[in-house]
Parts: sequence; C-alpha cells; structure tokens
Amino acid sequence: MEILNGNEKESILEAVEILEAGGIVAFPTETVYGLGAVAQNPYAVAKIFEVKRRPHFDPLIVHLDGPQHLNDYVSDIPEDARRLMKIFWPGPLTMILRKKPSIPDIVTAGLSTVGIRVPSHPVALALIGALQKPIAAPSANPFGYMSPTRVRHVAKSFADRVPLVLDGGDSAYGIESTIISFRGEGVLVHRHGAVSTEELSEHVRIVEDQRAPGACESPGELPYHYAPMKPLRLVNGPSDARHEASSYLAFRQPAEQVRSRHIRVLSPSGDLREAASNFFSALIELDCDDVDVIYAEKLPERGIGRAVMERLRKAARKHPAEAAHNPLNI
Repeated sequence: MEILNGNEKESILEAVEILEAGGIVAFPTETVYGLGAVAQNPYAVAKIFEVKRRPHFDPLIVHLDGPQHLNDYVSDIPEDARRLMKIFWPGPLTMILRKKPSIPDIVTAGLSTVGIRVPSHPVALALIGALQKPIAAPSANPFGYMSPTRVRHVAKSFADRVPLVLDGGDSAYGIESTIISFRGEGVLVHRHGAVSTEELSEHVRIVEDQRAPGACESPGELPYHYAPMKPLRLVNGPSDARHEASSYLAFRQPAEQVRSRHIRVLSPSGDLREAASNFFSALIELDCDDVDVIYAEKLPERGIGRAVMERLRKAARKHPAEAAHNPLNI
C-alpha cells in the first residue's frame, strides 16, 4: 500500500488514475476514511465488496462534490431534501433518494434508491472533483469491524489489498454520517450519525420507524456492526467491570478506580462531540490480544451521543452477554 499526502495535487492525480483504471483507493472524509471506486463501474464496485468481505445486500453510499449533478443520478428530490442540502451539505448527512439507471444495482444492493452525500473534507472534494465522477464508498475497514478515523487504521487492515490511501489527517467527526430517507409525512432516520436528530428536527419533521424488523434500506442497519474482535459489554461505570483481563472505554474521567489493563477516556470533561471524535480510534486501541472483554460506559443519549450508543449496542450484539461476562467459558 502506498500512503500519499492527500493535500498534494500529484497524490490526487495518482488516485484518479487508479480509479479510472477500475481500481479502488482509500481516502479521508470528515466522518471516517472511505474505500472508494467509480460508482458507475460495477466491476470496480465489486472489488470493494470483495476486499471488505462485505455482503452484497448491504448498499453503499455515493459521494459527490456538490449537488449540481444530482439530477444525473436521482429521479426525484423532495422539498425536505432540498432544504436539508442547503443547510448540511457539504457535510455528514446522507440522503436516500430514488435512483436513476446511471447508478448500477450493485451499489444499491438492488434497491430502487441510493444513499448520496457531499463530504466536506477538502481531500475528498478534491478527489471527486478531479475524477469528475461519483465515488461509491463505504468505510475503509473489514466488514463489521470498527470504522477507521486515522490513516494507520486503514493501512493495518488493508496493507496488501488496497494500492493507495490518501492521508488527510484524523477524521474531524470520528463517526459516520447520519442517513435519512423521506416519507410523505416527514424524515426517517436510518442511522444516527454526526448530524444529530435534534439538529434535523429544527428544519424537518422526524417520523418514527414503522418498518418491519430486519428491513435494510441503508448501510449500518444490520443487527450487529462496528464491532471489535473482543466481546464488548455495556456498563454504567467501573464497578460493573468484572474482569481485570479487560479494556475499559470511559465516557469521562472516571471518579473511581478502574481495574482494567487498558483504559481510554473519550472526553475528560464529558463533551459528547469530543467523545464521538475519539470513539472509533479509542475502541480500536482497546481491542487488544491480552484482554478477554471490553467494557464500554454508556453515554447520554442526546445529540451525537445517540449515534455513539447506537454503535455500541450493535457492537455488543456480536457476542452474547454471557460470553462477555465469561469470555473463556470457565
């Protein structure tokens, strides 16, 4: 894997050359690092699924450098969508819209809709602008694992399978985009993310999810996801951590002693934005070989804290609670 400075024009042009040839590259966004291919090239998109070992029924997000060419890829733009684009684009908001045939079915897992967003990271915008084509990109991590927020996370996962990663520094938000769709009566949140429900509700009506259980219309809707290799257990505080052979993810600076071998504090002052920006990188560091379980403190479920808790719950579902309490079955 070649790691290049994404702020240099020569690096962008080398990435464009790979993409034009049907290859894949990793690149930074303000949320997490993405693994991208030309969205209109189904063979290139198939490489993303192969490298990530991602199931083909899990759709990808298409990234544009602005809304000016949106009509080339979608057939209808609701008024609520137009309103939110003006407020949150460029930025960490993905909108599910009805697609045109110009977006291959492999990108959308055969669905008639596609998730589209305009990232705000300058390297991502420079790459899409130089390519002059939309980029389909999930997070640059093995499927089901935690999303990468630093270039070294990508290098560790895909050193021999991805030819190039553009280094754009640490991701600003550290958590994926919010994903929404448009119903007749309002906006449905499919995945909580860097744009909070409270922020959205200032501009549109948020509706409850009344879909059948198991519905998968966007990335991040599978029962478990974003999970470390070690079992993860949600706790209220250090007193709930039962194993010393453990890692501990604290929301704020603990007021009592933590007996775990490895400890990371998301935000010493308890700031939810800071906690979210440190979330995935801290959890990756805590996923150590010398521990049996990772304990993670619950965060307040307001603002971006709701997005972090959504990911922690999905991670905890990967391993039964009994296994997390007694990981060695002894």
